[in-house]
Amino acid sequence: MFWYEEEVKRLEKLQKTLEYQPQTAFYGSSTFTLWQSLYHDFAPFQPVNLGFGGSTLAACTWYFDRVFKYQKSLDNIIVYAGDNDLSNNRHPEEIYIFLFQLFEKVKERYGDIHCSYVSIKPSPIRWYLNDQVKYTNMIIKNEIEARQNPYWHFVNIYDNYLGYDNRPNPQYYENDGLHFNTQGHNILKEILLKHLSQFKQV
Repeated sequence: MFWYEEEVKRLEKLQKTLEYQPQTAFYGSSTFTLWQSLYHDFAPFQPVNLGFGGSTLAACTWYFDRVFKYQKSLDNIIVYAGDNDLSNNRHPEEIYIFLFQLFEKVKERYGDIHCSYVSIKPSPIRWYLNDQVKYTNMIIKNEIEARQNPYWHFVNIYDNYLGYDNRPNPQYYENDGLHFNTQGHNILKEILLKHLSQFKQV
C-alpha cells in the first residue's frame, strides 16, 4: 500500500485547511479525486473530497483510520471504488468483503451515519471486465438490501452511462475511456444530490 503514501499525505494536509466542519465525505478513487466541481456541487452538504487517485476498496479500508482521523463527526460517507480492484485481478467477492469491512469501520468510528456505496461504472477501456463489474454490483446490492440496515445504501449508476447499444456511452468519458468528463460528473451529481436529499432538508 506504500504507493498511496503521497496521496494520503495530501489528504491529511487538505483537511487541515478546511474552514468548516464537513458533514459529507466523498471517499474512494479518481472518480471523486478528479471531480473539479465537487465542492461547489455539494456545498449544501458541507463536503470534503477524500478520494485518492488509483485507490482500491482494499486501500480505502486499509487507510480509513488515518484518512478520517481529522473528522470527528460526519452525517454521510459516499464511497466509490472497486473498478481498480477488478483491474488488479481482485475477485468480486474480495471487493464485497473490503466494502463491508469499511462500513463496519465507519460504524465503529461514527456510529449510525449514512454510508452509501456508488455502483461500479461501466467504462469503455475496461469493458472486458463488464461481467465482473455487473456481478460485483449485484452481490453488494443484494447484501445491503438483505441486511436491512437503514444507514447502508446502494446507489446504482451503471445504467445511466450506457448508450443505445448497451455499451458505455463515450460522450460521458475523457479520451482515456476511463474517467468521467464534465458531462459524466454532471449525471453523477444529479443522482447523488437526489440521494443525499433523502437524509437532509436543504
